[in-house]
Amino acid sequence: MPVRHVGEVSAEDPAPTWNRSRLRAANERLLLDRLRAGGAASRAQLARETGLSKPTVSSALAALAESGLVREAGTRAPERGRTAVLYVADPTAGHVLGVDVGRGWLRVALADLDGTVVERADVRNRARSSGALVDLIAATCREAVAGSGVGDAAVVHAVLGTPGVYDAERRRVRFANHLPGWGRAGLIDGLRAQLGGVPLDVHNDANLAALGEYTFGVGAGSRLFAYIMIGTGLGMGVVSEGRLFTGARGGAGEIGFLPWPGRQKPDTLEDAVSGVAVVEAARRFGMTGQLSAKIVFDAARAGTPAARKAVGLEAERVAYTIAAAAAVLDPDLVVLGGGVGQGLDLVLEPVQETLRTLTPLRPRIAASALGEDAVVLGAVATALGPARDVVFSRRGGG
Repeated sequence: MPVRHVGEVSAEDPAPTWNRSRLRAANERLLLDRLRAGGAASRAQLARETGLSKPTVSSALAALAESGLVREAGTRAPERGRTAVLYVADPTAGHVLGVDVGRGWLRVALADLDGTVVERADVRNRARSSGALVDLIAATCREAVAGSGVGDAAVVHAVLGTPGVYDAERRRVRFANHLPGWGRAGLIDGLRAQLGGVPLDVHNDANLAALGEYTFGVGAGSRLFAYIMIGTGLGMGVVSEGRLFTGARGGAGEIGFLPWPGRQKPDTLEDAVSGVAVVEAARRFGMTGQLSAKIVFDAARAGTPAARKAVGLEAERVAYTIAAAAAVLDPDLVVLGGGVGQGLDLVLEPVQETLRTLTPLRPRIAASALGEDAVVLGAVATALGPARDVVFSRRGGG
């Protein structure tokens, strides 16, 4: 009698058809996940690592290859024995869209199932209304797909990052104060319709940036880290053991709403720390002309006294922000993103000095490795799991 392995099926198995199908699917998914996680492998190697028999592995690989989920990737010649064919998960079996909606820029990335970006489309956000913004997002997504040549049907999932908090029950965005009208009912439904039925998830931009840094940037391997995004507004994403912490209603990390000490302006932490606050401080200290946070930071590097004072004030306030996050979360790492994150060379030392006077909790501080791409790459990373599930469920027409 042939040896049977746990979890295997054969054509002679007396179990009901639906059970045999589920077991075959489980074997195929086990092998597919192993190939995605560990790279190219031979049938013999897969059998050793999964505990499945070689015939079961061969049958599952054949089914996966027929469905376009696995392909051959060369051969390996061992010191002894026959040359082995290597198999890999085919990353082109599906594609995802990652979208970052900001007040100044709209960024779209099209990626394969390995998370490799195959096309980008970044445009200025010049939309004058929320309806126009929906049209711009849909048009930019279509531009990215058309530029890639993969075809509309290849896109199986999309994730959009936005300021504020997405209310999934009401299907609308709340607290996106820097995008007027963006919380209007029906906008997200309208965008889904324009995307032609591609499943669309919506998440807070700082949360996606945190996941982007965990997947592709400096957060990799961190047990618990906080990504603090300081740009037009202020937000924070928290990743613990590789999982995003969003709170009971998705509002965790909305630190911009924290009250600022005192009863005069600034009223909230966002008023005190955002890029707008940097510009306002620079004007108070004597800078004139058209200003942005980037211009102020560049002027500080060049030694302009007013700019250096504004950046110094920003560093103190960033230290207060980190101290608050450290007291609640005790992170091993704080990543600074947005405009201030790109100016870490100017603020790191004064932030650390101020932090020493505020709290005994002093996490490591680092600049975002992904810069302005943190949100869009976080959206890509978030879309991969659902997309892989979709392409697997479609195999063999199922």
